Amino acid sequence: MGLASDSAGFPFSAKLSAANSPRFCNPMSRRIFSDVAGDITVSVDGQSFLLHKFPLVSRCGRIRRMVAEAKDPDLSKLELVNVPGGATAFELAAKFCYGSNFEITTANVAHLRCIAEYLEMTEDYQEENLIVRTEMYLNDLVVKNLEKSLQVLCACESLDPMVEEIGFVDRCVDAIAMNASKEQLVSGLAHLECDAGSGKLRMHCQDWWVEDLSALRIDYYQRVIAAMRRSGVRPESIGTSIVHYAQTALKGIERRHVWDSGPLVGDNQRVVVETLINLMATEKITAVTLSFLFGMLRMAIEVDAGLDYRIEVEKRIGLHLEMASLDDLLIPSMQTSESMFDVDTVHRILVNFLQRIEEDDSGDLSPCGYESDGLKSPSHGSVLKVGRLMDGYLAEIAPDPYLKLQKFMTLIELLPDYARIVDDGLYRAIDIYLKAHPSLMESECKKLCKLIDCQKLSQDASSHAAQNDRLPMQMVVRVLYFEQLRLKSSFSGGHSGGGGEYCSFSQRITMPISGSGVPSSCVSPRAAGAADSYASLRRENRELKLEVSRMRVRLTELEREQGMMKQGMRDGRPGEHGRAFFASISRGIGRMAMFGPAGERRKKSSRATASSQCSEGKSRRRKKPSVTYA
Repeated sequence: MGLASDSAGFPFSAKLSAANSPRFCNPMSRRIFSDVAGDITVSVDGQSFLLHKFPLVSRCGRIRRMVAEAKDPDLSKLELVNVPGGATAFELAAKFCYGSNFEITTANVAHLRCIAEYLEMTEDYQEENLIVRTEMYLNDLVVKNLEKSLQVLCACESLDPMVEEIGFVDRCVDAIAMNASKEQLVSGLAHLECDAGSGKLRMHCQDWWVEDLSALRIDYYQRVIAAMRRSGVRPESIGTSIVHYAQTALKGIERRHVWDSGPLVGDNQRVVVETLINLMATEKITAVTLSFLFGMLRMAIEVDAGLDYRIEVEKRIGLHLEMASLDDLLIPSMQTSESMFDVDTVHRILVNFLQRIEEDDSGDLSPCGYESDGLKSPSHGSVLKVGRLMDGYLAEIAPDPYLKLQKFMTLIELLPDYARIVDDGLYRAIDIYLKAHPSLMESECKKLCKLIDCQKLSQDASSHAAQNDRLPMQMVVRVLYFEQLRLKSSFSGGHSGGGGEYCSFSQRITMPISGSGVPSSCVSPRAAGAADSYASLRRENRELKLEVSRMRVRLTELEREQGMMKQGMRDGRPGEHGRAFFASISRGIGRMAMFGPAGERRKKSSRATASSQCSEGKSRRRKKPSVTYA
């Protein structure tokens, strides 16, 4: 019942004197004029208003019809149900009927518009009725101002469904989107700066309405964002608004632990999470950070959002997985019977990433990845980054005693071979898993260790693996074998200049012979060099095949002796077989030393002897080299 304000309000002209202004007493006895007794009582939401029929029926079509249709000509009581805005809105409408001054503001204009529609206060009953007055305020002051439109829309939340039926919400939503677009354009032009380096214009402006949108109800907010998208508001501003809304609306959610039982959040938070995810998908909003997407994924898990919404966030994360950090992937599991970390979610994210890489490559990358031009593409660099990231993730989840072997192996096998240049990180993760799961069967350990490419292990990792008691014997032998090959290769490369015997032997073998048995002198040096190289490659190939055969035979012997030692231990006689087994290992290591420099020198001398024997004549049949095993 306050007086009108000239600056901030939208006043009505006073039609009553001060003495006849409305006065409202206690809820059960309300009177308009102190000198005239009321003749009708209107009940609204349990509150009674003692009023007069004439001012009400002169402006309100609903009350006029109710009085006219009443069977009692002396009707003294009316009850209004489902009144939008309740008793507060009806009191303002009653003041308007009596001509009392009050102020229309952004806080009450929606209530006045709805109660006027409910009471049918149209121009058919009196000119400049309440509907026209509220529409004038809405058109002149609200829809032209972004801040006022937001305030009015916030006030509409308790007026459903009447506020929707009259289209009041849609008008406010469109006004917000239109004003935001205009304000962004004007503000952007005012903050344009020229980049001296590139000669391009850069825009530096802050959208103040981003924070104010967080006060809206989630369904209103969704409609505002969709309208802003249609009106041309920058995607960066919309993305910033979504992030701020999520931080504001979901800040009260506490992290749930696996040992907690029962839901800790209500349906409201679940609706907020699902709506924001759906909004990013339908409006194709990409201007959000990867950390925000991981935060939304964690929230979706916390509030038990639908699987479709979680998959949508996982797809968006998979597009930029190479930019993620290890902490982002360590998502706690909400299932009490599963592992400590949500491995299934990370698995789906990795699948989405690999699908994106496959689409980007368009078949240009070969299956091995090393002999293709795609190796130099940005997508291959992303695969390498994700490979290092996943090795770190595997090492973090490996100590979990509840982590199933199949899940662990599936995550390893998912990445292609070219995703790892060095397998040191993978070896470390598998070693941690073996240490944390000592109850694994020997067959399971072998199956897991086969995922390691021994040729990709560094020297330090190979040295550690050769002394690792947790690894199967086959794995240790493979590591030692490839380490010997590496040593042999490095030795041969470092002493290639002093191989006189190799050079003379190659020349005698590859030099063409004339019909008289005399070496031909018409062969060019280039042809001779090519023949030398070919003969050298064939010789090395034969040597490698021989060494592989020796290692296979030795591996079979070691496995047999290991089985005998286990049988002896079960029979209670470990001494004899144990000594035999360790003696065989010593002999095997001594035999492996033949692959080193000393063995190489013995091979060179044998080649020289064989060459001299070959030059004596073709009548003698060359003997096959005898192979002995220690």
